[in-house]
Amino acid sequence: MACAISASTVSTAAALVASPKTSGAPQCLSFPRAFGGAAARPARLAAAGSRTARARSFVARAAAEYDLPLVGNKAPDFAAEAVFDQEFINVKLSDYIGKKYVILFFYPLDFTFVCPTEITAFSDRHEEFEKINTEILGVSVDSVFSHLAWVQTERKSGGLGDLKYPLVSDVTKSISKSFGVLIPDQGIALRGLFIIDKEGVIQHSTINNLGIGRSVDETLRTLQALQYVQENPDEVCPAGWKPGEKSMKPDPKGSKEYFAAI
Repeated sequence: MACAISASTVSTAAALVASPKTSGAPQCLSFPRAFGGAAARPARLAAAGSRTARARSFVARAAAEYDLPLVGNKAPDFAAEAVFDQEFINVKLSDYIGKKYVILFFYPLDFTFVCPTEITAFSDRHEEFEKINTEILGVSVDSVFSHLAWVQTERKSGGLGDLKYPLVSDVTKSISKSFGVLIPDQGIALRGLFIIDKEGVIQHSTINNLGIGRSVDETLRTLQALQYVQENPDEVCPAGWKPGEKSMKPDPKGSKEYFAAI
């Protein structure tokens, strides 16, 4: 099946998006409506102080009631069969919490065209991710039998050969749906990629149309930037930042040092 279909390319950068669905208390701070008068003044001041504190943290925390796993939310957990080292194994996303970062990427179908270029590219660079405590998981709606057959096909014949990370089977399409990448009328997933930290929180996501392959270089760079700001919470990474380059202090005075140096 050709990997070309008309669907919008989506790039999710940050959360905190209003939603009409409210099924429980949100995890993020919500501010009560303040009415005029002296009694309302403390509430307004407290809200302003909270907003300032949150802005300085530079960490988005989306509310729990949203259906989509926006950046800042806990990643939807799943348990599924996968193929690794030419064997069937069981994979559970929450098993990585407290242990590893996870690159979770979706692709449309086995035995297609753009897909093997991405899958093998991530496998060839697996050691670089492993060195920074990160696991890679590929997911499609194909069965484990299809995954196995593709792995057992040589690369020169359009196959994958042995991979250094698991390929997860999402035959029920529940994983693709929970991550918001399923195309309902096609029954396949868009090219979604999610970086999940060791707390199980989605810190980055991109979703490409079916005909557009992803960059391993950019995925690795974004992961390194994420790990840097988590290890240095008083700093942020400017555009194109790579390890060893100058970071930025997220305040008017501190940022001048960065701008003066470039």
